[in-house]
Amino acid sequence: MNTPFKRIGLFIRKDDPVMESAVIEVNELLHARNLQVCCNEPLAFLPELPVTSIADFASACDLTIAIGGDGTMLSAARALAGSELPIVGINVGRLGFLADVTLKDLQVQLGRILDGQYRKDQRYMLQAHHNGKSEPLSIAMNDVVIHCHQSLHMIEFETHINGRFLNSQRADGVVIATPTGSTAYAMSAGGPILDVDLDALVIASVCPHTLSNRPLVVSANSVIDIKISENNQTTAMVTCDGRPGHLLQPGDTIRIQRHANRVDLLHLEDHDHYSILRAKLEWGRKLTC
Repeated sequence: MNTPFKRIGLFIRKDDPVMESAVIEVNELLHARNLQVCCNEPLAFLPELPVTSIADFASACDLTIAIGGDGTMLSAARALAGSELPIVGINVGRLGFLADVTLKDLQVQLGRILDGQYRKDQRYMLQAHHNGKSEPLSIAMNDVVIHCHQSLHMIEFETHINGRFLNSQRADGVVIATPTGSTAYAMSAGGPILDVDLDALVIASVCPHTLSNRPLVVSANSVIDIKISENNQTTAMVTCDGRPGHLLQPGDTIRIQRHANRVDLLHLEDHDHYSILRAKLEWGRKLTC
């Protein structure tokens, strides 16, 4: 079968020895199909593999294969958002929510996708703006988190949704998550798991001081403003997808809203998000008396 993909870009976060065998195996499979292959990083163990900047993947490649795990998928998604270049995730290690092609079944699973037997899964992203600036601090596929910085003190902040006051609270922080990120930090903070096809956001406080505080689900089109109270005695920080963040001072405001660009993930045709939830969260375990 002729593949719809001729030029493949391998995306890895670093030259990690743990991933060496995985990258070699993927590279051999692709070359056996006479496909052009490049990588976003120079590899000491594959010095002959051409290197292409991730910024040039959209023009140089037909498909990106992210090798590593969900963190690698998030990095690739942020870098390629809006390019319409599809991404396939190959999971090295534990089962991932996003990277669902396994090394164990690599030949069959990746082979099917390369043969065009896949379904497209489009995910939206968030952007965070600081103090009304036009350029976003960063974009996120999972979540934007505002939290206390290097302190055991809680932070005080106000939340507005679409210009309307929601509440004022003291907590260790607040998580604004997409459906993709609802199974990450937001879930740990007690938030609900959203179906990935929902057009919604989760707002979940982290260790709030009031017992009446509960996670909130709002439209994905909402504009959420988090204002750090002037009364804070410590700095806060905003992070996107868990990456090194930006320090916030008392009185600062972070605006979170949907990003204009989306990301195209490719899954096997029989991909079942609920089966992944069962496996990751151990919902399928037999109950014993």
